[in-house]
Amino acid sequence: MKFFIQAAMAAVDSFYLLYREIARSCNCYMEALALVGAWYTARKSITVVCDFYSLIRLHFVPRLVSRADLIKQYGRWAVVSGATDGIGRAYAEELASRGLNIILISRNQEKLQMVAKDIADTYKVETDIIVADFSNGREIYDPIREALKDKDIGILVNNVGVFYPYPQYFTQVSEDKLWDIINVNIAAASLMVHIVLPGMVERKKGAVVTISSGSCCKPTPQLAAFSASKAYLDHFSRALQYEYASKGIFVQSLIPFYVATNMTAPGSFLHKCSWLVPSPKVYAHHAVSTLGISKRTTGYWSHSIQFLFAQYMPEWLWVWGANILNRSLRKEALSCKA
Repeated sequence: MKFFIQAAMAAVDSFYLLYREIARSCNCYMEALALVGAWYTARKSITVVCDFYSLIRLHFVPRLVSRADLIKQYGRWAVVSGATDGIGRAYAEELASRGLNIILISRNQEKLQMVAKDIADTYKVETDIIVADFSNGREIYDPIREALKDKDIGILVNNVGVFYPYPQYFTQVSEDKLWDIINVNIAAASLMVHIVLPGMVERKKGAVVTISSGSCCKPTPQLAAFSASKAYLDHFSRALQYEYASKGIFVQSLIPFYVATNMTAPGSFLHKCSWLVPSPKVYAHHAVSTLGISKRTTGYWSHSIQFLFAQYMPEWLWVWGANILNRSLRKEALSCKA
């Protein structure tokens, strides 16, 4: 009996020692995990503070100081593609209000002439037009190159783009529309930069603004081909900035969320939220003020807030929200057709 009691006491002592060792080890692990958690929280907090500082610096501080002299900074002429409607036209008008001469490129000659005359009469600048349908492929670029060869191009705005008629599943999009998305959204920006950039490099100054989309932030269902093409433009612009910043060229990726253009139905609920979905004129006024300051921006203060949320939210939440929004927009568009 004595032997069993001693054995039991030894077992209890051994268990107690083991428990103390485990507790000591757990304390070390808990301290390590607490340090990691504190570091992660501090890092995220600093990132959020920096993001909101950038928001204020980009969208509110420029209103308090004098406007930059874009002619001195980049050059006298600006080229804007897709310039007869929406963001393209509004951006061209905003540049003209700052004294730049404007070259408008689009496929509709009558609308081009009307917009060019309106800009010239309103802002007292020179205007020129180039009629080109970017969906026609490579043959349009030689005439564009010829028309631009003697111009001191300071700013190129790649705005031309093709959108879905309304959010759709991929197999519901026609092959013609898919080809247009590739030829216009991707090829047009790439080849326009290829035409204009050598002259900028030679003069050691210039700016390239390529208009992407908020849908490039994460995979966006029901806009699969469109959002993928805009992701290309975003990465393309950022890579060019790394390649040519040292040569005096400023390259900006502009990532707007919804703007009240022809791409959104006039009766859409989106048009009722003017602070969230600005008019093209309001958007362009804010976006031009970020030129030379931020190489990647949404261009508008409320869009920057949306972009911050998009960056920090998990992908599944983005996809869930995109599905709800795009189903609603599709239903709205189809009801308008009917």
